[in-house]
Amino acid sequence: MPFVGLPDAVRYRRPAVAGAPLHCDATQYGLRGDGVTNDQPALAALVDRLGDGYAADGRARVIYCPPGIYAIRDAGTVWRSGVSLIGAGPGATRFLLSNEGNRADPTPLAFWTAVQHGAGPDRHIADCTFADFEIDGSGVAMAEYSYLAKGLGLQYVVRGSFRNLYIHHTAATGLGCDFLQDCLIESVIAVGCGRLDNGEEMGGAGIGVGIGGWGTVERLTIANCTTVGNGTNGIFLELQKRSWPPPRGYRIVGCHSQGNRFGISDWGADGLIVSACTLTGNLEAGFDVSAKGTSGVAGRGGLLTDCVIDGNVRDGISMGNTPGPYTVRGNRISGNGAHGYHQHNLGHGYQGTARDVVIESNDVWGNGLDGIRIDRPVADAVLLNNRVRNNGRQCASACGGGGESVRYNDKSLVDRSANWPDDGHRGKVLRVGNRVAVVAANNATELTLAPVRPGAFSAWSGDTPPPGCPYELAAAPDCRAGITLNAAVDSATIRGNRIWDNHDDRTQTHGLWITERGSCVDCRVEDNDLAGNGGPATRLDTPPVGGRWERNHGDQDWD
Repeated sequence: MPFVGLPDAVRYRRPAVAGAPLHCDATQYGLRGDGVTNDQPALAALVDRLGDGYAADGRARVIYCPPGIYAIRDAGTVWRSGVSLIGAGPGATRFLLSNEGNRADPTPLAFWTAVQHGAGPDRHIADCTFADFEIDGSGVAMAEYSYLAKGLGLQYVVRGSFRNLYIHHTAATGLGCDFLQDCLIESVIAVGCGRLDNGEEMGGAGIGVGIGGWGTVERLTIANCTTVGNGTNGIFLELQKRSWPPPRGYRIVGCHSQGNRFGISDWGADGLIVSACTLTGNLEAGFDVSAKGTSGVAGRGGLLTDCVIDGNVRDGISMGNTPGPYTVRGNRISGNGAHGYHQHNLGHGYQGTARDVVIESNDVWGNGLDGIRIDRPVADAVLLNNRVRNNGRQCASACGGGGESVRYNDKSLVDRSANWPDDGHRGKVLRVGNRVAVVAANNATELTLAPVRPGAFSAWSGDTPPPGCPYELAAAPDCRAGITLNAAVDSATIRGNRIWDNHDDRTQTHGLWITERGSCVDCRVEDNDLAGNGGPATRLDTPPVGGRWERNHGDQDWD
C-alpha cells in the first residue's frame, strides 16, 4: 500500500476556518453531560462542523468533553476526518450508550463503515484520536444480535490513535475498528463486551480488528491493553475476505486477556507478533490460530514469544488449520485444562499439511493432558530445547456419586464422600442428567466449574442441579505424554528437549508417544532427555521410519 501523506493544507499551515475552532469544550457547543439530556445530536453536529473545517484547511480539531455523563441515545455518530474526541479520563468522562427509543439502531458512539457510509481506501478517515474516556454500552438492547452494536466501529482509518479508554458491556465488540493504517491502540481496557453474542456470532470481542482492506501491509500496534470477560476474543485479528492476501504489520505487545472465550486470536494475519502477554483463564484457549473468522483463513508466519499462557480451561495454545509457518518460542504454557500446545484440525479452513512450525524453548508444565500434541499432519517442524514436565494432571479415574453428600451451586459441585486427586478432573466434562459443565479445577471434595460463557453467573448448560442429583465424570485417557505425535509427522527435528515428571505421583506417562494414527518419517530425534516419566520414556505404537534416532537418554529400545 502506498504511503498516505499529509494534505497540502497541513504542509502549508493554512489558518483555521472561521466557525471551526481547533480546540473546543463540548459543553459550550450543546452537549450537557448531565446523564439525562441526549447529547448525540449535539455531538453529531459538532463533529460535522469540525470535520468540515478539517476538509477546508487540513488542520485537525479536538473536542474536549469535561467530566460528566454524556447520554448517547438511539443513533450513532458518523465520524469525520481530523476530529478527535478527548475526555478527562475513564470514570470522569463517561459516554452512556442506549437505544430504548429505537431498538433497531445498534448505537455505537462513533462509526464510519464501508456498508453504511461507503468507507474505503479512497474514502478513509484520518488524524483522529479517541482518548481518556469511558464507554458504557450496557443500555443497548437488540431484538437480534447486531455486530454493529459496538463502542467504536470505524473502518479505513489512517493515523488513528485509541488511548486510555475503558469500554465495557457493549452488545457487540467494544473497540471494533477495521483496516487501520499507521494506527495505535494503547492502554484500552475492555470488559464484558459482546454480552449479546452467543459465542458463535460475528464480533463480540473486547478488541476486534478486521484486516486486509489496505493490501499486504497494515501497520498497527496494540499495546498494554487489558481484556476481561468478553464474549468471544479478548483481542483478535480477522481477515475480512478470502480473496484478500493475509497482510503483515501487526504487533500485540504487553497485553492481558483473561476470562474471554479465547484470549488472543490470529484469524488471518501474516507475521503477527504477539509478545510479553498474559493469557489466562480463557474458556477455549489462551492463544488461538484458526480459520474461525469470516474469511475462513487462518493466520500464518506469526511469532508468539515470552508470554504466560496459564490456567485456560481447555488448550493453552490452539493451532488449527494454519498452513504454517509459525513460531512459538520462550513461553510459559502451564496449568491449562487440556493440552499445553495443540496442533489440530478444526474441520474448516486449510486442510493440507502445516509446514515449518517451530516450538522452541518453552516451559510446558502442569497441563491436564499432553504437553505438546500434534493431531494434524506437519512437515519440517522443529521442537527444540523445550522443558516439558508434570503434564497429564487430568489423571483421575471415572467416578460418579449422588445422595446426601452431594451439593451443587452455580459454579461448583461438592461431594463430601469423595477423595479426588488435586486437579485430577481438570478439563473434564461433568454430567448431571442432561446438564453439563466443565471442570476448571478440583481438590479432594470440590469441583470448581468454568462459567458456561464469559461473564456468566452459572457454569451449567441448564438450571443448577438440586442437592443429591447423581453426577458422572469420565475416565482420564491412559496415555498423557510430554510430546504426542498423533498424525503424520515428516522431516521434523525433535532435539534437546527435557521431558520428565518430578512429582511423587507421576501423571505424565511417557516422554514421547507415537500413536497408532501417528507416524514419524525421516525425522531427526536426537539429544532429548526422556527419563523420569510415569512409564516408559517412549511409547512407539508406530515405529519411526528413516531419519535419525540417537542419544535420547531414557529411551527404550525399538526394532
